[in-house]
Amino acid sequence: MTDQFDDKRARRNVWVLVAAQAFLGAQMPMIFTVGGLAGQSLASNVCLATLPISLIVLGSMISATPVSAIMQKFGRRAGFFLGALGGALGGAIGAYGLYLGSFPVFLVGSFLTGLYMSAQGFYRFAAADTASDSYRPKAISYVMAGGLLSAVIGPQLVKATSQAMVIPFLGTYITVIAVNLIGALLFFLIDIPKPPAPSADSPRGRSRWELITTPRIAVAVICAMVSYALMNLVMTSTPLAVVGCGFTEGDAADVVSLHVLAMFAPSFFTGHLIARFGVERIVALGLMILAGAGAVALSGVALENFFVALILLGLGWNFGFIGATTMLAGAHGPEERGRMQGLNDLLVFGGVTVASLASGGLMNCSGGSAVEGWTAVNMAMVPLLCLAGGALLWLVLQPREQGV
Repeated sequence: MTDQFDDKRARRNVWVLVAAQAFLGAQMPMIFTVGGLAGQSLASNVCLATLPISLIVLGSMISATPVSAIMQKFGRRAGFFLGALGGALGGAIGAYGLYLGSFPVFLVGSFLTGLYMSAQGFYRFAAADTASDSYRPKAISYVMAGGLLSAVIGPQLVKATSQAMVIPFLGTYITVIAVNLIGALLFFLIDIPKPPAPSADSPRGRSRWELITTPRIAVAVICAMVSYALMNLVMTSTPLAVVGCGFTEGDAADVVSLHVLAMFAPSFFTGHLIARFGVERIVALGLMILAGAGAVALSGVALENFFVALILLGLGWNFGFIGATTMLAGAHGPEERGRMQGLNDLLVFGGVTVASLASGGLMNCSGGSAVEGWTAVNMAMVPLLCLAGGALLWLVLQPREQGV
């Protein structure tokens, strides 16, 4: 396709994806703010409070490969519509579970919501599909910046809806349904060609094993996994920790709101930083900021500590995850896109699933108080940061021809 890399078309697609990230993406801070609190009110064992969030991530992990395959065969638009449908169904079943007071039904809704989360994860790859090499990191970065508005919209909708009905949080889940049905209309505007059907003599690319054992791809996946898993590990427990330390649900929503703002605000310049300083340096910076977030969280449980730690957590995620995504996007060919991106998100969200499952157990069941649980959550960051930092250092020390 001669006009595959058309930056005029890419810029239009970026604007559509920014709007989708802002509006449809608002459901994720909404659900991550109230999911653990709703789970805590429904579950018979408080150790399972964050299981709803874990099932969202599990649903995302399981659906990543089939959603990627659908996009490879039918185009990005079909996959994005499917994701919005999953989000609407998940919100509807979650609302029904709250109405019934049924934790199992609520969990089913959470699992289906993972279909939306999986599709949203491909927004960043879709931004790169029609972009030239020079515009690609900026396109990815701008789309991620759309999360700035979602960081404002989502928590404010939580404040307006969480106690709006007799059953707590029911109004929030009904609002999630509307967000998906309205937001799906944006995808009629997207203009990304379907990948051409492979001919008998077209290049097939590398196998999944060959791809994942390529040093640059392996390190990109590890850094993406660690950045996302650590962000999820800490963020999932944050509302429980804030409320458990004597603050209000409104305080928890404000902390999450600033965290999500910090996740996406740097995206306006992350791509420029990558282009200027190199992707490896930006990923390394992200990992160091994540370590700083853990240090601040461990230094105290005043409300200011929660705000600063979660802001740093968002900044670290931004540099680590966008950097790893850019590293991966430049390390495989178009014919390998479907299998590599699906495999990447399968592995990334597999790690996030484990992190979110561990989050509730560490927070509620590793000590006798919220402070002890919060300490355990943040101490758990150390080995994963060592893994990602070691992998990145190993890549940098490789001869260039082996690192690609």
